[in-house]
Amino acid sequence: MAATLPAAGSAAAAADPQRLTVDLGASEGRVMLGANGSLYGLSDDGVPSDAVMEPLKITSISQKPEGGAQHPNGDALTVSRSFFRAGGGEINVMMQDIYAKWPYEDLGIEDYLPKVDKIVKEISADPNSDRFVYIPFNEPDQIWYKLGVEDQAQYEKSRDRFFQDWKTVYQRIRAIDPDARIAGPNEAAYHSRLLKDFLAFTKRENVVPQVMTWHELGSGSLRDFQAHYDDYRSLERAAGVAPLKINIDEYANRRDLSVPGQLVQWVSMFERNKVYANMAYWDAAGNLSGHVVRSNIPNGGWWLFRWYAGLTGNTVKVAPPHPNTVDALQGLASLDTSRRQAQVLLGGADGDSDVVVQRVPRSVFGRTVTATVAEAAWSGYEGQHAAPRVLARTKVKVADDGSVTVPLRGLHRMSAYRIVLTPGGSGTPSAASVPWSASYEAEDAAITDGKVYTQGTVSNANGYAASGTKDVGSLNQPGSKIAFTVNVPKDGTYDLAILYGNQSGGPATQKLLVDGADPVTVTYPSTENWTYRAKKDVGVRLKAGTHQLVLSKGDAEVTLDRIDLTAPTGAAVASYEATLADISGRPTYDYSSSAGVGTGALVLRSGDKAVFDVYAPRDGYYTVTPRTSAAVKLALHGETVTAAPGRPLRLYLVAGNNRVAMTSGHSAVRSLDVSGDGSASGTLSYEGASATLAGGAKLVDSPHASAGSYIGWLGNSPSSTAEFTVAAPRSGRYMLVVHYAHNDRRDNGHAYNTDIMSRTADIGVGGATPRKVTFKNTWSWDDYWTVGVPVDLAKGANKVTFGNATAWAPNIDRIELGRVVG
Repeated sequence: MAATLPAAGSAAAAADPQRLTVDLGASEGRVMLGANGSLYGLSDDGVPSDAVMEPLKITSISQKPEGGAQHPNGDALTVSRSFFRAGGGEINVMMQDIYAKWPYEDLGIEDYLPKVDKIVKEISADPNSDRFVYIPFNEPDQIWYKLGVEDQAQYEKSRDRFFQDWKTVYQRIRAIDPDARIAGPNEAAYHSRLLKDFLAFTKRENVVPQVMTWHELGSGSLRDFQAHYDDYRSLERAAGVAPLKINIDEYANRRDLSVPGQLVQWVSMFERNKVYANMAYWDAAGNLSGHVVRSNIPNGGWWLFRWYAGLTGNTVKVAPPHPNTVDALQGLASLDTSRRQAQVLLGGADGDSDVVVQRVPRSVFGRTVTATVAEAAWSGYEGQHAAPRVLARTKVKVADDGSVTVPLRGLHRMSAYRIVLTPGGSGTPSAASVPWSASYEAEDAAITDGKVYTQGTVSNANGYAASGTKDVGSLNQPGSKIAFTVNVPKDGTYDLAILYGNQSGGPATQKLLVDGADPVTVTYPSTENWTYRAKKDVGVRLKAGTHQLVLSKGDAEVTLDRIDLTAPTGAAVASYEATLADISGRPTYDYSSSAGVGTGALVLRSGDKAVFDVYAPRDGYYTVTPRTSAAVKLALHGETVTAAPGRPLRLYLVAGNNRVAMTSGHSAVRSLDVSGDGSASGTLSYEGASATLAGGAKLVDSPHASAGSYIGWLGNSPSSTAEFTVAAPRSGRYMLVVHYAHNDRRDNGHAYNTDIMSRTADIGVGGATPRKVTFKNTWSWDDYWTVGVPVDLAKGANKVTFGNATAWAPNIDRIELGRVVG
């Protein structure tokens, strides 16, 4: 929260800040968005949701073949439905994941070939077969062939066996699918010796892959990748092979995933070199490698990738203070002359920085620019993150040498920052409202019966990320507690965010004591493990001055990483800038005035559309206000409503990301403003006990369910159903929010993968055809999450029926319904 942009003309606030230089006159080519992929990022059709995938413009993912035994879900053809529906690019098929064991059982090429046939026949028959890429071998330098050995004679023997098998499988694939694209060799690490030989062999035998793949999983990859890339391209030239598309189809360590300041370092080097890249699968499938909370909720890392997806035009040269260095300030930037925007994404270091943007074209920007600075902070793997806070909006004069300097002060190493430059125009942008905030590390507090652990360092790169690389665990004794001494500037109810982990097997509690007053119970939902960080938000009333906040053991055990205190701001309002929205059609950009959000206006005409990604902390009603010059239409959850300029609407948003589409006959749009905290007023709510149950479905007592019971044993038979009768006050489009829990798992023997499984339910409304809805694993049987489903209700009584004829449905606590337009 501490990064600031001084007013135009003011002196830098700190001595010797790091300098990151952006040259808008040095194009690197079109923005490719190659680095946003994920291995097993999807687990099922609907996990993660379309609403969190579509904004990221994902160019490639890697999944297992249909029916592959390596993991219980993530089948390529199954997830392709939602991936392509959400605008995804292509799917790499990890063909050896047809095998059950890790490392893969080596039963010989003759065992593998029939499996290859089956995979290729299934994929080539798919209508989207041209969007799949076959990866015949995974990490052959370690698995089956041992190509990474130092002994040259042993290497050559293994190499020759691998090359012969490569040729055999390549030709087998092409015999079934002559247009197939094939990728390889797909090493676990970069091996110049192997790639030199591989290029020579594949060229000679006419089995050159269409995509070159290897993995960058070392703690030194941020330092070494550039040398690997340069070496590979030189090997291609020496071999006379035309430049191949490159996909680094596994990258990053656990300590990088979910951390915006780490991810921007990886993304910048891949985008600079115009290669594709997929983040590794270290934990659970279905969350885009640790960037989606539950099924639909962004964390800080998701917002970094949302910013990345918002880059348009060409990338331009960025000179960081320490290139090709592990854990250093890095960045990437773009210039779109048609939109008259420049964007810079940066992060990876604490302290101060001057971002110097050179060769700012006067013909594009004029004599002044508006610089808008925002921060995407680390919120943990399972920690929700609201729309990134704007830290500063300032109009800056372009210097005589064509440069603009944006001073950033108090950067956080785990955060990423976005700078947007747009023409200044007339007027003054609204000042950014940045509330007071302070952070307190658990390891620095007074600890009783707990232990400080070190996490996620360079030397332990596959440890989980932790704030300050430390957390406090083993808080499992009756007297375990952590006492934080805090100091706040004024009286008020402060937002207390607690970064925690909970692997106790169900919801866990702690007692929160403020200055020794009566304790308040804080309940923490389950997380994947003790170090898979999540975030719990509570409110605490404090007077100005020093206080002691104590978190002591309650039921079960919790690990603590850090607490953040943020001053009250009144009604929270997020302004989503129209000129940064996703667009279709041919809208124009008007920067004649920088009033309001500072980034000008998007002018929509007939046939144009702007889509805003709107965050909601919980399911419920919010106030949505379009800042427009004329009436617009908003589309949300399948409902369309006309909105007058500046007139608030009451709309139902689901927890997490909501895609709101705007159209107009002719309107200049500055922003879409959203406020509120998810009001339940006007919603319909029905507990599980109100449903009519049949076919073995029954009510089960539970202290964690909202009314003390849930619907269990639902499904696994055509006759097993739960039927709610809901009374709609008027007909129209509603959001049906299902509160559910389940903890299906299948251990496939991977020490580093948690093989959680999803359940589905067929939901029927009235006489409409039932819709199959996927429900992600909730980490325990006693943690209740929500999934929102748009439905159409008639005025009066409506039957809403849940079932699953062939498998178990999730346990259902209750349902809520809210009309989309309240």
